[in-house]
Amino acid sequence: MKFTKAITQWRVIILLFFILFSLVAIFSFTPHFVENGVAIRSVQTNSPLAIAGMTGPTGKVTPLARELIISINNIPTPNLEKYNEVEKTLIPNSTVLVQTTKQLYTVKLKESPILGARVSKDAVTNLRKGLDLEGGTRVVLKPTEQITDDQLQLTIQSLSERLNVYGLSDVVIRPASDLSGDQFIIIEIAGVTEDQVSELIASQGKFEAKITNQSVFAGGKKDITYVCRTAECSGLDPSQGCSSSPEGSVCRFFFSISLSSEAAQRQADLTKNLKVISSGDGSSYLSDDIVLYLDDVEVDRLKIGSELRGRASTTIQISGSGTGRTELEARQNTLENMKRLQTVIFTGSLPVKLDVVKLDTISPNLGDEFLKNVLLVGVLATLAVALVVIIRYRKPVIVIPMIFCLLSEVVMLLGFAALVGWQLDLIAIAAIIIVIGTGINHLVIISDEVTRGEQGGSWVNKTKAAIFIITGAYLTNISGLIPLMWAGAGLLKGFAVTTIAGLSFGVLIARPAYAAIIRAMHEDEEK
Repeated sequence: MKFTKAITQWRVIILLFFILFSLVAIFSFTPHFVENGVAIRSVQTNSPLAIAGMTGPTGKVTPLARELIISINNIPTPNLEKYNEVEKTLIPNSTVLVQTTKQLYTVKLKESPILGARVSKDAVTNLRKGLDLEGGTRVVLKPTEQITDDQLQLTIQSLSERLNVYGLSDVVIRPASDLSGDQFIIIEIAGVTEDQVSELIASQGKFEAKITNQSVFAGGKKDITYVCRTAECSGLDPSQGCSSSPEGSVCRFFFSISLSSEAAQRQADLTKNLKVISSGDGSSYLSDDIVLYLDDVEVDRLKIGSELRGRASTTIQISGSGTGRTELEARQNTLENMKRLQTVIFTGSLPVKLDVVKLDTISPNLGDEFLKNVLLVGVLATLAVALVVIIRYRKPVIVIPMIFCLLSEVVMLLGFAALVGWQLDLIAIAAIIIVIGTGINHLVIISDEVTRGEQGGSWVNKTKAAIFIITGAYLTNISGLIPLMWAGAGLLKGFAVTTIAGLSFGVLIARPAYAAIIRAMHEDEEK
């Protein structure tokens, strides 16, 4: 009778509704109940899978909605170990069938048997793990000069485009500022090493091509209308291939670009007065080379065919090189250099130069250890809280609803994180622990106020007194947390938002429901 009366209170019904909605946000939407496979996190640009039509998930795609690779050549890939094992058996320049939860892809491999997808374990919830728990790199960038909000947004868009072109779609880029007004850009990339990030975003990426020390074209869509990234017009240079060098091996790459009519005319004007020089193999070139600069440093020097003298050609072939201790390493480094140059040429230089203020890299293995330790601490903390409450009250009528309301606050907070796509890292988990601790204090206040007998007046007055106390504490906490959203270049924003959300769910939903539950049960006891 007491239990039935308690759960029919309107505050309790609201609490149950929010719990149900949170569970749906965490576990539902588009889960994979039947298929077992590995989740696609990103697809490398110009990779065999990208050419076959596969795209990486955007930041708005929930973890349970990510596309899964379930088999390769009809061999199931239920986990990462099997996926890596099957990929190692693939033969270069062969055709591979990749079955996913969406469709069947016919993939044509290149010289390397690598498919070109970064994969991870299939998710079991829609909760997104931060870098502390999943591994990856976080970079805090600061403009070298004061810029406007429009320039800051343009820089963020340029960085986003640069990272997406590079094949990194699982990226978080957000502006931040500290209490002194300094501007920052925070980039979080799961599963990427420190060196890759530094090379891609630390420099401004100013690309320029010059003839006779005069600019012909620069990176960006104003001068360059197209950059080839397909196998037909980019890759390792077949005419030169790889050769031995004192460092090991060196390989050449090439790719073609299309110039705007203005840039093509500048090339014609700068080459029309150059001399034609014949080489020993029967070919002829112009007397000056076209020199490529990246961040004002010469990266390559290309000969200009005599047929281009004074001609406004819109198609240019860019080349470069890469080295390595072995030929395989040289090939990989060469292709990486090519992709980086393609990206900079396509996206252009950043609107402002950026300094790396802070760069943190966490390995996935260390992230797994963090997660295991956090879960263990969470279980032990819950048991300790339950034990203290039992010793304090020794009444199941108080202890059980109290533990239920605490767990409901955690469920609602996790549901909120899953719904808005907020990442859970160590600092957010610390905020959850603080929410639980604050919740215990508030529930003890409510319990003591409601159960202290007739001296507190009527049930309504006692409940109002308890709610008044916890509301005052709530507003005090909120006022202290709001400045943290801007402190430390925004790195404490996750802590502040998580704590504010958890406290709000508790004060506005869970704790009034708890007061209604114990009030209903104690009223029946007195009767």
